[in-house]
Amino acid sequence: MDARRIIARLRDGDTPPRDELRWFAQGLADHAVSDAQAGAFAMAVLLNGLSDEGRVALTLAMRDSGDVLRWDLDRPVLDKHSTGGVGDCVSLVLAPALAACGAAVPMISGRGLGHTGGTLDKIEAIPGLRTDLDEPALRRAVGTAGAAIVSASARIAPADRRLYAIRDVTATVESLDLITASILSKKLAAGLGGLVLDVKTGSGAFMKTPDDARALARALVDTANAAGCPTSAVISDMSQPLVPSLGNALELAEVMRALTDTAEPGPLVRLCAELGGVVLADAGLAKDVEAGAESIAEAIRDGRAAERFGAMIAAQGGPLRFVEDWPRFLPEANVIREITAPRAGHVAAWDGEALGLAVVGLGGGRQVETDVIDPAVGLSDLPALGARVEQGQPIARIHATREDDADRAGAALLAALTLTDAAPTLPPLILERIGG
Repeated sequence: MDARRIIARLRDGDTPPRDELRWFAQGLADHAVSDAQAGAFAMAVLLNGLSDEGRVALTLAMRDSGDVLRWDLDRPVLDKHSTGGVGDCVSLVLAPALAACGAAVPMISGRGLGHTGGTLDKIEAIPGLRTDLDEPALRRAVGTAGAAIVSASARIAPADRRLYAIRDVTATVESLDLITASILSKKLAAGLGGLVLDVKTGSGAFMKTPDDARALARALVDTANAAGCPTSAVISDMSQPLVPSLGNALELAEVMRALTDTAEPGPLVRLCAELGGVVLADAGLAKDVEAGAESIAEAIRDGRAAERFGAMIAAQGGPLRFVEDWPRFLPEANVIREITAPRAGHVAAWDGEALGLAVVGLGGGRQVETDVIDPAVGLSDLPALGARVEQGQPIARIHATREDDADRAGAALLAALTLTDAAPTLPPLILERIGG
């Protein structure tokens, strides 16, 4: 095989056959393909695209470039993936809820990317908890708790690890084909029997418009199903944070309230129920989506999801009684400052991307890969779209390490807020469901 011939096919608008894509993916993993060739490959795919068959072939080739887990369990192995948003802590609620409903959930998650927070960064706000479990430890955790949330080992889809780094520096991140192959190669390497995708759209999402979100959802669903993993997608709204807090420990506190508070369920629990209902129905653990959604909601209401969450935390090295005494374990920022409304009005819009970047600026995310995250910083008590505020009323809290950091974050927060005299039309939380 010759990398140059494969790149030339793509350059000329042709999709290489399956065996050539498999060879190229293995070359990415073992460095038989150079950085220059990887960059040329990515640019050619971005400019000319792949056929549907080529996208499936590339996804499977990247999956098979490393280890692929196999499970021998008495229950289906299920998972969820989100395309990213702000205040999005769904995985931390949904994984234990799915486990409480009879699924095994080996969730391989990621860290923060750009303005969006990462599930691993959030759960690592719990002292002592480890996400870098080897395969035997992952199997023990899933066997004990029914769920685990871990990072991908170097042996999971190594071709994607290499190609992703190349895409980041060659302006090819936006390729729909490469996004699809990147997401699914890691998920399929976990040996899943079912997957649900939360594809977000709005100011806090990577896909800003419903049309872009729909195109990505369709590509992901079609590719995953063609690769042999039953998959559906939900397109959900990200025109505002999903919970009223942004930042790792602050979002984890929202998760604990969702798991242990019997109050009327908010958007976080409603979205978890929808996503869980879809994947439970697809896996045959519920007769339909509605029944599956009620099973998830009931598992959260009656405390079974919280119990599974506690078992998962303990299995991954965290405190044994975290659920019972969680406020004691979460870090708090040195500086906590209230921000007040500059005028009276209704909250008409939040610039979600700007809010996420404000958290990054506080130290709650990474500007370069080597940055160390401060789990305590972030924003909290954000009003929802449509809320009425009065001039001078507290509308948010900044959690910062230093006063000057709080100054900058407060200015960014106010710049991200739009107030209007008239109440806005509120978007639905769930825009669309896309089946396999």
